[in-house]
Amino acid sequence: METSLRARVRAGDPDAFGRLFDEYASVIYRHAVRLTGNWVMADDIVSLTFLEAWRLRERLLPGDGSLRPWLLGIATNVTRNTARAARRHQAALAKLPPPDPVPDFADEVTQRLADTEELAAAQRALRGMRRGEREVFTLCVWEGLDAATVAEALGVAVGTVRARLSRARKRLRKLTERELSGGSGGIRSAGGGPGQGADGGAGQGAVQRAATVGQLPVSRHQAARSTQEKKR
Repeated sequence: METSLRARVRAGDPDAFGRLFDEYASVIYRHAVRLTGNWVMADDIVSLTFLEAWRLRERLLPGDGSLRPWLLGIATNVTRNTARAARRHQAALAKLPPPDPVPDFADEVTQRLADTEELAAAQRALRGMRRGEREVFTLCVWEGLDAATVAEALGVAVGTVRARLSRARKRLRKLTERELSGGSGGIRSAGGGPGQGADGGAGQGAVQRAATVGQLPVSRHQAARSTQEKKR
């Protein structure tokens, strides 16, 4: 019988880790972009996530389940640590004299403005949430994981996940109603009016707008994967 990918990862098989990266790098990249709103930082988080997964491989529980929740949990923790380090870095930079002005290279990135605006719209909605609510929302709503799986990934109780998700949906609903009633900026309804999701959550326009953020540009990890597949 062929040894499962999970068992091979636990055993430290380099080929198994290569396969793990090929299968899940794009998933982790997408999750990181949604959490941070930063394309460059998302690439760094992908690398750090798989380094941390290698370090923690022996703690991976045996079984035949998908490794996606395990990796998403690691990515979430890496994102927390990265954001904390970035805040310390920014605080240190704030104490330095202002740098000399540099040329504006905006013309070189105009092709990404549409994706950036969509991401910024979703980020404005999520910015009003507490960190725990934001993490649970991205894992449950955007990644489609159930409450029990998210609880395992984040190391919290299932009830905590459900409570955070409920609060996150209420916050998003209030923001959506405010935007639809004439507020400036933020998420706007694709259909021109508020709507209710199947679970009675945020307005349909907000959900549709947030869902578009999943259509992300190809990262260097995805490009590398495509190149590998062509060589096979």
